[in-house]
Amino acid sequence: MTSVPDSLLPDPDLPDDDNEEGDELYEHHRIRVDRGQELLRLDKFLMNRLSNASRTKIQDAIRAEAVQVNDKVVKSNYRIKPFDVITITLPEPPRDVKVVPEPMDLDIRYEDESLLIVNKPAGLVVHPAFGNWNGTLVNGLAYHLSNLPTGRNGEIRPGLVHRIDKDTSGLLVIGKTEWAMTHLSQQFFHHTIERTYLALVWGIPKETEGTIQGHIGRSLKDRKVQAVYPDGDQGKHAVTHYKVLKTFRHVALLQCNLETGRTHQIRAHMKHIGHPLFSDATYGGDKVLYGQRTGAYKSFVENVFQLMPRQALHAKSLGFVHPVTHDILHFEAELPADFEAALAKWEQYADSDE
Repeated sequence: MTSVPDSLLPDPDLPDDDNEEGDELYEHHRIRVDRGQELLRLDKFLMNRLSNASRTKIQDAIRAEAVQVNDKVVKSNYRIKPFDVITITLPEPPRDVKVVPEPMDLDIRYEDESLLIVNKPAGLVVHPAFGNWNGTLVNGLAYHLSNLPTGRNGEIRPGLVHRIDKDTSGLLVIGKTEWAMTHLSQQFFHHTIERTYLALVWGIPKETEGTIQGHIGRSLKDRKVQAVYPDGDQGKHAVTHYKVLKTFRHVALLQCNLETGRTHQIRAHMKHIGHPLFSDATYGGDKVLYGQRTGAYKSFVENVFQLMPRQALHAKSLGFVHPVTHDILHFEAELPADFEAALAKWEQYADSDE
């Protein structure tokens, strides 16, 4: 039996540069208690079964409901008995990968002893993966956190508990202690984190506010694309709430709030309702979809594509409960320059007589 894994690294089956929000939990351990086991406290039992796992770490996991017995939440003093089934779930698949710390100019918006908030620029990969082992946000965090308990025995495990795509900008929360990582990951899993995105989409939605529901899973035609399965026969349950903030003739600025956090959720859901994100090449938003497709208008759109050559999506705000103080924290990040420039062009176009 191995210890509770230290690294929080991505699913190898996901596209290397596209790891949007993930709120799934993965089973790391399933222990079926032997027939002859005597009654013993759960935390003591796990200390005996999991090598290199401290009692504090185990108790923190139990407190955060990452440990269950017979599919039920219990306390550390629960006395295990023969044939109990103990499961341990964490926010990422088990992985044994070493991360090389790299100095990086991180845009840190808040930091204390438990966590930090980073404003990630577009173009920066979050996790090391095949094809992107260096130069990722995790490499920069490993350097920034190298003197903290999150580095041990040569393994660096900066506490990322959620993700955003390489070409999506905006806020990420990072846990600096094992308790913070576990507590925050449980908030994501139980959908109590407030997450607001700004998205520029093609077309004007018929309803000024709405909710998109539809299971999201890997496309059967293209593994790099997520598809929406309305009947729920494939994929995982996903819910996105949106509100139209402003319209510019052929595009609209939306506020999107995630109830769940599936890979490419906003991008896939918006394409599903006929409004792909502006300049999103993966989901068909990198060509003229509304308005004339020739002449001056086409040239205008192509110029805006050059200003913003990535999907128009920004993780604007995060709200959550602090894992130690239990204060409700809220953070916001302004739109990056490329997004602002694209909006300015569309606003100018909408106000013109063309």
